[in-house]
Amino acid sequence: MPHLRIASVNVNGIRAAVRNGMHRWLDEAGIDILTVQEVRAQDEHVEAAFPGWSILHDVATAKGRAGVAVVSREPAVASRTALGADDFDSAGRWLEADFVLGSVPLTVVSAYVHSGEADTPKQIEKWKFLDAMEQRMSQLGADGALALVTGDLNVGHRPLDILNWRGNVKKSGFLARERAYFDRFLGVAGEPVVGQEGIGRGMVGQLSDTRPYAPEGGGTGLGWVDVGRATHGEVDGPYTWWTMRGQAFDNNAGWRIDYHLATPALAERATGYHVARAVTYAERWSDHAPVVVDYTY
Repeated sequence: MPHLRIASVNVNGIRAAVRNGMHRWLDEAGIDILTVQEVRAQDEHVEAAFPGWSILHDVATAKGRAGVAVVSREPAVASRTALGADDFDSAGRWLEADFVLGSVPLTVVSAYVHSGEADTPKQIEKWKFLDAMEQRMSQLGADGALALVTGDLNVGHRPLDILNWRGNVKKSGFLARERAYFDRFLGVAGEPVVGQEGIGRGMVGQLSDTRPYAPEGGGTGLGWVDVGRATHGEVDGPYTWWTMRGQAFDNNAGWRIDYHLATPALAERATGYHVARAVTYAERWSDHAPVVVDYTY
């Protein structure tokens, strides 16, 4: 059955990734669409990194920071970068590209959520981004659409997604409120979200802002599917990020923070999910590994 192979990866700087061997993987991976995060470069650098590919690239406001791209064998038919209110700066963090899967429209998003930092203004920006992302996903997922949000979303949804989750419950990336967003993204469409029991119970927020929330859930499910978790079930990982420090990679002490979130109609077409983890530390070209999925048509 014909398929479209879509991969997503945070390259931790496209120029460094190319120097460190990204093309060795890319030349053999058979990718049709690649979504890229933390590009940290200008258009000419992305063009040099992907000769012969069709390129969409959104540069961050701050030079050398963030940046997302969608590169593809066939050009997208349309693209968008707007996210959230007009006064919210999402540049370099959200890029939508429209393709055709068989004869059906398909939207692919490259997203790079803020890393955040608990109890600082950086976390407030992360809340704003997650709010805008939730609203946009409710629109993208309407009416049985084929849509896919990929990227470094900088949140481990469940304890299965972080090896040392107990040591991170008060840190950005595994805060109760952050995980509650994913409870809603992945909750049954239109039904109240219960959320995760026993983690963060009774917490009322990591910052003293004015937006109330229920750490074990609250709100309404959007019905999206975490393709990685749907594929692997109730197992640890598979992780997608390991710090470059110490022995984290060799010990597989990682986080699963890079996702393919698909609408149900697209998730039904997903096959072959895998994390393209480097064989050895020396062969790594980013601190993240590509997440690869085939979508049949």
